[in-house]
Amino acid sequence: MQHTWTARLCTFWLLGWGLTSALWAQNNTTLSASAYPSKTITMVVPFPPGGVADIVARPVAESMGRELGQPVVIENKPGAGGGIGMAYVAHARADGYTLLMALSSYSVLPTADGVLGRSALFQHKDLRAIARYTADPTVLAVRADSPWKTTQDFIDDAKKRPGLISFGSSGNYGTMHVPMEILTQGSAIKLNHIPYSGAGPAVVALLGGQIDAVSTGPATVLQHIRAGKLRALGHWGTSPLAALPELSSLKSQGFNAEYAQWSGLFVPSATPEPLAQRIRAAAKAAAADPKVIDAIQGAGSPIAYLDSAEFEHYLALDIQRMGEVVKKMGVQN
Repeated sequence: MQHTWTARLCTFWLLGWGLTSALWAQNNTTLSASAYPSKTITMVVPFPPGGVADIVARPVAESMGRELGQPVVIENKPGAGGGIGMAYVAHARADGYTLLMALSSYSVLPTADGVLGRSALFQHKDLRAIARYTADPTVLAVRADSPWKTTQDFIDDAKKRPGLISFGSSGNYGTMHVPMEILTQGSAIKLNHIPYSGAGPAVVALLGGQIDAVSTGPATVLQHIRAGKLRALGHWGTSPLAALPELSSLKSQGFNAEYAQWSGLFVPSATPEPLAQRIRAAAKAAAADPKVIDAIQGAGSPIAYLDSAEFEHYLALDIQRMGEVVKKMGVQN
């Protein structure tokens, strides 16, 4: 009998301890959420300054900082087509103080690592989607003094000189590499791919004559097109671009090439729900902030906001479609 009562007391004690622990954990999470943020937040941009992610991240970070009551500072971590910075955030402490402003290379890099037979820098499940801000078709840009006045001129020349026309990118399988591969696959041409650490350095190389072309977001090249230094030949979209309304799409020119370079905010997937929702609310407010809208639209990218659920659905389709493109690309040098 004594053993029975002892067993019951132990059971009651364990249940009470478990309930107390659960309540403590819940209260602790609530207290953490109410105290968040209590220090500076870092928003990682996995590319150098001057590219689309950086152009979007800076006004968004400033707005989110006002909304959250703590500074949100930008930290550029370029390399591997954005993979270095994305992996850094994917494996960062999930406490709400490390955010990621990624581009659409997020969709393809884990697949690319598989194609190359190496361990993935990160997995899609390691990061949680919070908000999409832009979704721009990339633009085919060449120097204004180049001999190509149209996309057809560019393609015809590439067919005559296989591998001699060069294009720059933000890295293998990145957002500037994949759209050009889509164009080359559909046009049966061979170009010389030269990867850089980001869009900014690639555009500088184009302006300086080190490469012949780039495919990049309008925000990266718009000022140079307006200044008469670069010429846009077409874009990878399906409807007119607000920044370049006179520029026709590659599809309308007869080329089977479509691609959107999106920018979006992520957090480590283990981020507690109350913190994720706090970040989501600040991210949503930033998308409606007139200062953010003016800054991003002024650079040539209209806001194309998607909240978390819609962004997750968009990502699932993008990962599937772009994964097939990357598999066709195979191993890239």
